[in-house]
Amino acid sequence: MDNTELIVVLVTVPSMDEGERIGESLVNAKLAACVNIIPSVRSIFFWEGKLCKENEALLVIKSREDIFESLIEHVKRVHTYTVPEIIALPITGGYQDYLQWVKDVTTS
Repeated sequence: MDNTELIVVLVTVPSMDEGERIGESLVNAKLAACVNIIPSVRSIFFWEGKLCKENEALLVIKSREDIFESLIEHVKRVHTYTVPEIIALPITGGYQDYLQWVKDVTTS
């Protein structure tokens, strides 16, 4: 099976509650097969000219490259950040039955 069309998308959120809300909305919209929420990450970044240090949660989203633009638009619509982190990484391998499941449960 060719896995080049599968991706993992990383999205930071300000809280577990927002992460659950966004994750559930992505799965319900069939834009994600699964969303894992890592409850505590420490982010250090510049925003509007100031160094910021924030506690966030991290969403690890399994999806497909061909629906990534729709996933981006969905996250932008429901996320509270003005400029949310939305980064896609290719899946280059994995357990074939799981990868097929990702394809099967996301929007065609």
